[in-house]
Amino acid sequence: MLNREELVTKPEFWLESIQNEIFRQVTAYLKENNMTQNQLAEQLGVTKGYVSQVMKGEFNYTLKKLIELSLAVGKAPVINFTPLAEIIPADSKKGYASKTSPLNKVAEPTEN
Repeated sequence: MLNREELVTKPEFWLESIQNEIFRQVTAYLKENNMTQNQLAEQLGVTKGYVSQVMKGEFNYTLKKLIELSLAVGKAPVINFTPLAEIIPADSKKGYASKTSPLNKVAEPTEN
């Protein structure tokens, strides 16, 4: 098993984190607007299969598609780049100590 320091240096970690956040944002948008995935596909001008891939996390987004999807659900695709030193504490035994989210923010996170 990878420790936190190893995990946050893997591109796969960040891709999955962003995919999860996109799923949360799209799900919230659909719920707030009483929409189906099919209706979202029509709004975006994409296939139902595309929206299904997005919702399953089976899509590796291009930057342009990420921006289009973010704007379609009424969110600004703000990306913050945080130095790894702020994500990985100097003494990793203390655990996660950063004041910022370890996830490059795609949009405002939903409240859970």
